[in-house]
Amino acid sequence: MKNMGDFPTFLVVGLLIFSCLSYVRSDASDHRYKDGDAVPLYANKVGPFHNPSETYRYFDLPFCSPDHVTEKREALGEVLNGDRLVSAPYKLNFKEEKDSSVVCKKQLSKDEVAFFRKAVDKDYYFQMYYDDLPIWGFIGKVDKEGKTDPSEYKYFLFKHIQFDVLYNKDRVIEVNARMDPHSLVDLTEDKEVDAQFMYSVKWKETDTPFEKRMDKYSMSSSLPHHLEIHWFSIINSCVTVLLLTGFLATILLRVLKNDFIKYGQDEEAADDQEETGWKYIHGDVFRFPKYKSLFAAALGSGTQLFTLTVFIFMLALVGVFYPYNRGALFTALVVIYALTSGIAGYTATSFYCQLEGNNWAEFQAPCRTTKYPREIPPLPWYRSAVPQMAMAGFLPFSAIYIELYYIFASVWGHRIYTIYSILFIVFIILLIVTAFITVALTYFQLAAEDHEWWWRSFLCGGSTGIFIYAYCLYYYYARSDMSGFMQTSFFFGYMACICYGFFLMLGTVGFRASLLFVRHIYRSIKCE
Repeated sequence: MKNMGDFPTFLVVGLLIFSCLSYVRSDASDHRYKDGDAVPLYANKVGPFHNPSETYRYFDLPFCSPDHVTEKREALGEVLNGDRLVSAPYKLNFKEEKDSSVVCKKQLSKDEVAFFRKAVDKDYYFQMYYDDLPIWGFIGKVDKEGKTDPSEYKYFLFKHIQFDVLYNKDRVIEVNARMDPHSLVDLTEDKEVDAQFMYSVKWKETDTPFEKRMDKYSMSSSLPHHLEIHWFSIINSCVTVLLLTGFLATILLRVLKNDFIKYGQDEEAADDQEETGWKYIHGDVFRFPKYKSLFAAALGSGTQLFTLTVFIFMLALVGVFYPYNRGALFTALVVIYALTSGIAGYTATSFYCQLEGNNWAEFQAPCRTTKYPREIPPLPWYRSAVPQMAMAGFLPFSAIYIELYYIFASVWGHRIYTIYSILFIVFIILLIVTAFITVALTYFQLAAEDHEWWWRSFLCGGSTGIFIYAYCLYYYYARSDMSGFMQTSFFFGYMACICYGFFLMLGTVGFRASLLFVRHIYRSIKCE
């Protein structure tokens, strides 16, 4: 019980996390304006539409730039998100309309024309922020109509932006940018081109309250047909859980009941029978695993990642990560990961000390471990580690794969994901399925008189991470248009780290569930 003395530490960590992150929910742009007041407009970045991770500074393209480019001071999360906010060349003063106002007149050199043409060919888009509201638009278009040979394509640069702004009394509610399809610069040939960049601003009053101005961006993921798919995912996952729990209830409990009856017979009757099955290895089942230090470290890291995930869900459910709250998620991840690092160290150290048995409470095993390990009988190939991991990972993955598409489309695309309540339900189902399937496979392993279940339960629990990484291959080649070395390496490198985190977290869940199960069944019989 002396380990419980550190529980208040975890509580303090939780309170500190929430106090440190409470600021991200407040709307930093709760500004009120008078007629003619300057409203902040920042140009953020440009990049190919199909490669969301490949972004560049707005003025890396030869746009018109203001006399003095001012960089906005960014928070940690904005930096990690790749934001590069600088003052934009457009002036959108509050309720001040403009019609074809000239930004600049510029002669584009041959190199600048080629640069723009390459960007237009890759579907480059720009992103800006006006009063902290996002604005998007494409920089140009490719005319392919009636042309089959790419050499006949014509490339055009948009030179006129129409800003439509909605306001409610003294606040900005909504902003949209439309490109004038008739105001173009021809980029097809490598020659100097004169361009006159312009913009127009229209203001319109709306009844939408300021508090609901972000609802527009979250509605896309809450449309009826999207919700139907999400609920189908939930129902599919619940059916998986019910089938699995039904399987365990019908098979495992019946088998265990018969085992308990058989193993609970009096000693005289037991002496006439040869011990078989999982009781036969009671002297080896709690023999500590190989590579104890690595095993304890993996459990510690998995426990930290599990705690991190729970805190992130708690923040999401209370509405911290509303759409386009720039960098809030990354800030939360960094802060919570740092604050929960002590959980990883504490868990790993305490578990390792229990395995070593020096200056710590001894590992609570209901059966005494023999001096020499029993030899494991030959087992068929499907009882080896790899086939067992494949079986263990498939069911949890099947419970989440529908929701995975929406998550990938949000992280590696331009969709917005805001239905955190459904995602949390799917996460709970994932934990339940992982725990149940790992317990079932652990029982069958022990019934086959294979007592090396420690690492196996961890690997089986974490194998869902391998399935998620395999899904990455499918998503990249079949569901996305990402291309290029930088985007490819970024995608697979980041997803390898994320899937490894899932492997550690779910492996910890699988081992903890198996440990509770093994302790329970061996505590229920007489061990000599």
